[in-house]
Amino acid sequence: MLNRQTPHSGYHWDGSEGRFFEGWYYRVTLPRDRQTFAFMYSIEDPAGNSPYSGGGAQILGPDDEYLCRTFPDVRGFWASATALALGHWGKTDLRLKPQYLEPTKFARHLEQGYQATARWHQGQLFDPGTQRRCKWEYAIQPIYGWGDRFRGQLSTAGLFSFFPIFEPGWQILMAHGLATGWIEWGDRRYEFTEAPAYSEKNWGGAFPEKWFWINCNCFDEEPDLALTAGGGRRGVLWWMESVALICFHYRGAFYEFVPWNSQVSWNIDPWGRWEMQATKGDLQVEVRANADLPGTPLRAPTQQGLAIACRDTMKGEVMLTLRSRVGGQWRTLLQAQSSLCGVETGGGPWEEPWRS
Repeated sequence: MLNRQTPHSGYHWDGSEGRFFEGWYYRVTLPRDRQTFAFMYSIEDPAGNSPYSGGGAQILGPDDEYLCRTFPDVRGFWASATALALGHWGKTDLRLKPQYLEPTKFARHLEQGYQATARWHQGQLFDPGTQRRCKWEYAIQPIYGWGDRFRGQLSTAGLFSFFPIFEPGWQILMAHGLATGWIEWGDRRYEFTEAPAYSEKNWGGAFPEKWFWINCNCFDEEPDLALTAGGGRRGVLWWMESVALICFHYRGAFYEFVPWNSQVSWNIDPWGRWEMQATKGDLQVEVRANADLPGTPLRAPTQQGLAIACRDTMKGEVMLTLRSRVGGQWRTLLQAQSSLCGVETGGGPWEEPWRS
């Protein structure tokens, strides 16, 4: 079980007035219902001095239905600089400075808002435009952070992510965990015990120009397998670079195929097909995903504020294959599949397949 937090768990804003965003992603997959809830939170220009200052909360719910709520007042946002803990208060009768509340007090006094830590997630949101409503409370038991028991918890983007070299930073906070609680979506209540859960974050002064993402921790007949793969075109000091990774936790081990130790290649359509491959020594991994559904447009922090910038579905089909080379021949060590995979493409321009 994960016994200490991953790097970058705390809030990164240093109080400056320049462009800045930080975003968090929490997800719960419900295998019995064949549904997923993904919660996306963001804060932009928290100094409050720009036209883009404010917070947002988005939920991708059952069958990729969508709820979005903005929080224009940055003073309602709070986060810890030393641990994973954040929240944003909307309508409330409390006169307190925004902070973490005991769950029953939060439920009693917050009509709009959320609070999230490494072990608890709670909130209620209403979108007057669509009339969609969501309310949730669940506890989280972390299983895998990002790394193995030998090296401890690692930075997803490597050692240099501790310096302001890359834009944006990216960190998987919990590759796999178990969630117990409930979520109400409109009139329907979903109750769950030890459902697969996941969380990640990103931060910086700019979003990538273009990116893709494949994520699943709910594989058929492989409950102890959690995959995160993705790539993007990001800023590095004064130039741009395209990078990608394929990483997964499996039965206590961490398999890391990243630019600094592997050869990673990809072939990604603007939507519908994701193909990745990586080789490191005598190991080779392949990820193939596809989506027949059209996906749901989502908002992301951009140079023009929170705007439609990507497309997601939580019902992607994925196949993960791990091979080992023995005597010049490749032997399959693991092959696993799921139809509850999160897939995404974002940014652009993106009119043709993107090949590495």
